[in-house]
Amino acid sequence: MPPVFQHGQLRLYLLALLEQRPMHGYEVITALSDRFGGTYRPSAGTVYPRLARLEEEGLVARSDGGRRSTYELTAEGRGELAERRGELAALEEDIAGTVRDRAARVRDDVRGTMDGLRAELAAAAQEARAGAVRHTGPVRDARSASHARYAEADALVRRFRDEVRAELRRADAAAGVEALTVETLRTVLDSALGAVRQTLR
Repeated sequence: MPPVFQHGQLRLYLLALLEQRPMHGYEVITALSDRFGGTYRPSAGTVYPRLARLEEEGLVARSDGGRRSTYELTAEGRGELAERRGELAALEEDIAGTVRDRAARVRDDVRGTMDGLRAELAAAAQEARAGAVRHTGPVRDARSASHARYAEADALVRRFRDEVRAELRRADAAAGVEALTVETLRTVLDSALGAVRQTLR
């Protein structure tokens, strides 16, 4: 994907974020990620050096309290931001377009993955049906095999649910669950359900 910010744009946007309220570095990173709907999350190595530079320029003041440093816009920072409102408005429009483009690409990637999954499930279903046609054993054996496959499928669903819930709990306790995560999960589950239904008689 193309870069999110052009030269100097991230610097300006950090000032705009800190105008809302004082934040520590992690909050700045999270605010940026939220603004992009989870399609972009800057690294600490991207954000902290720029905050340090803004502090050196007198546009941001840092206060150390507890385990985290809080960054706050200074009068000089507010002055520069006021002078560059036009640039900031144009940047907001660019960001809105970037979010739309990135979200569309993510949806396309998910759809491509699900198309492949549907094809694999359809092939597996066809093989299972072909095997059922060749099967010459008694009906009881067929029912036993069906029940075994049901139990296996049920275990797979339970394992998927447990693993996803564990990942969501970890994300919620750490960086937070992004809107993109929910949208991706909804798309994947809807597509998977439709694909599975196509294999059921």
